[in-house]
Amino acid sequence: MTTLDDKINDHFAGFVVRKDLVKAVKGNAIVPTYVLEYLLGQYCATDDEASIETGIETVKEILRKHYVHRSEAGLIQSTIKEKGRYKVIDQISVSLNEKTDSYEATFDNLGIKKVAVDSGTIKAHPKLLVTGVWCIADVQYEFSEEARTSPWMLETIKPIQIARVDYEGYKEARGQFTKDEWIDLLMQSIGFNPDAFGRRSKLLQLMRLIPFVERNYNIIELGPKGTGKSHIYSEFSPHGQLISGGEVTIPKLFVNNSNGRIGLVGYWDVVAFDEFAGREKTANKALVDIMKNYMANKTFSRGVNPMGAEASFAFVGNTDHNVPYMLKNSDLFEALPPQFHDSAFIDRLHAYLPGWEVDVIRGEMFTRGYGFIVDYLAEILRHLRQEDFSNRPDQHFQISEKISTRDRDAIYKTMSGLLKVIFPAGGESAEDVEELLQLALESRKRVKDQLFRIDATYPEVDFHYTGSDGQKRRVQTVEEQEFPQFYHRRPSQDPKDQETPADDGEVVERDAAAVPAPQAAPEKPALEEGHHVFAENRKGVSYSKLFGPYLDGARRIIVTDPYIRLRYQVRNMMEFVEMVIQRKAPEDQVAIHLVTAPDEGEIQMQRELLESISGAIIGTGVEFTWAFDTSGSAHARDIITDTGWKIVLDRGLDIFQPPMRREGFNLGDRLQEHRMAKGFYVTYVRQ
Repeated sequence: MTTLDDKINDHFAGFVVRKDLVKAVKGNAIVPTYVLEYLLGQYCATDDEASIETGIETVKEILRKHYVHRSEAGLIQSTIKEKGRYKVIDQISVSLNEKTDSYEATFDNLGIKKVAVDSGTIKAHPKLLVTGVWCIADVQYEFSEEARTSPWMLETIKPIQIARVDYEGYKEARGQFTKDEWIDLLMQSIGFNPDAFGRRSKLLQLMRLIPFVERNYNIIELGPKGTGKSHIYSEFSPHGQLISGGEVTIPKLFVNNSNGRIGLVGYWDVVAFDEFAGREKTANKALVDIMKNYMANKTFSRGVNPMGAEASFAFVGNTDHNVPYMLKNSDLFEALPPQFHDSAFIDRLHAYLPGWEVDVIRGEMFTRGYGFIVDYLAEILRHLRQEDFSNRPDQHFQISEKISTRDRDAIYKTMSGLLKVIFPAGGESAEDVEELLQLALESRKRVKDQLFRIDATYPEVDFHYTGSDGQKRRVQTVEEQEFPQFYHRRPSQDPKDQETPADDGEVVERDAAAVPAPQAAPEKPALEEGHHVFAENRKGVSYSKLFGPYLDGARRIIVTDPYIRLRYQVRNMMEFVEMVIQRKAPEDQVAIHLVTAPDEGEIQMQRELLESISGAIIGTGVEFTWAFDTSGSAHARDIITDTGWKIVLDRGLDIFQPPMRREGFNLGDRLQEHRMAKGFYVTYVRQ
């Protein structure tokens, strides 16, 4: 157990579980994570290994006896008949039979229908009328000579969700954790190893929780396959419902006109649309229109009286192309079905989560640490829906007055959600608020910038905020920094509109951002002093682009970085040396000297790795030497050349997120431009 795990068990005893136990008990049971963790929470909510082992066996026995596999439905039905009653774990839905004026349940896996249900059960659990709910139920069998009477009866039912939680105790315990510890606890609670994620990547994962804490919050996440976009909505909470984008209808989602019964939005906190993207898909125009009205006004109407609901919408889907392709040829919403690729629909989205920044889920990303029983956390998040933290950022920052009311509401809802998740009891500093405010502004800016590409009638918006110092601070998206030549295309700059016929009739594309081919060898760009900030998770960064032009022609280069210690950090140093070798003329001689600090725990390995660089480059015209600064005063991280340039680095050479893949291949291992960067800055100074 880690120090964090010890702390988690100290302050949340009985409400946490070791996350790898889910796999240990799941077997071939096709049930959501919250069902398994509900059972684990009853028997394994402890850090005592002996109790955990006993609890695992108990949960396995419960699943073996009471979870209904479809292939064994006949056997369970026989058991119920022979015993008269039997407890099962199954997904249950209920409908009203108007002919008999009675409620009838359907057991999904058990395969039985027309199970008699009393009205009291429906009043206590109305969600059963809308969709399937996982429950622990006692089913009774009593044969009757009356042909119209079903022998099946529902004796007792208990939806799988935790009892009431102590919200004040939760807030009080939150105060015992630092911000970083709390974020890592939440990451472990959703099943991930926090060490496998950078800071921004953690916040992007936590953004998926905002629909659970904010009423009527609309978020979209589009990105590559395999990044776990739908996991939160299908496995995490009994208050969320995941449906296929093509399976939804107006009666199912909003209201059934035949009986006046409200649909999913009236019973669930979150309705998520899986596989929402796909240009070939079609959607009912009436459905799109009623969705737009609901997303904007929180109400809908299919009759005389409008109805209101609080469900948040989450749209997740896969993109067909990478980001630069979309920015050059269309927009970041290009994968949506035509009926949803509509400016009025898109404008009602509060945030666009960039799925391309979320790494493909791999085995080493899952945690073995402790996290909240997801059902416990789900109840906490549901309680937080009653609170409003929208105005808390105003204590420190002021959003531009030029931002429209709709944009402002979107930013504040995202901010409120992030603050509820990370700072439920308050206590955030101005620095904490600024980090979250930048993410909230960026998430809405991504929507608005694409809207302007889709519909030129939308005005440009200057997304910025002002601090207590009165300084104006603009916000950019990561892809805006990474691909500025494509990001700022306007509707009139559509690539299709920029094709002009050549003299021979051949069509030639005229790219607005392209530079005409030079007639002669291009001159080297003039080197300038300056300060440049790079956002976390952006790609396209390399040592050659950052440092190369400023190192060209140097005969001596001194690198000062106290953190060339771990294996991947020494690899960074080796790649820096490789970059110099590739850029210099074969006949030139260059000396590179590293000043770093010793790694007291692994100093011998550190020495061997650094010496291996010296040996590896013999005969290349580059000499590598290194020395330890044992004074402990070396905190600077910079690169100095004998040509008069000093490059100041806040992270030294450690600008890339450390590799996590242990097996197989990764393009980022070979090409720096394909790695995700940490957030960092570079300052160029002429000495």
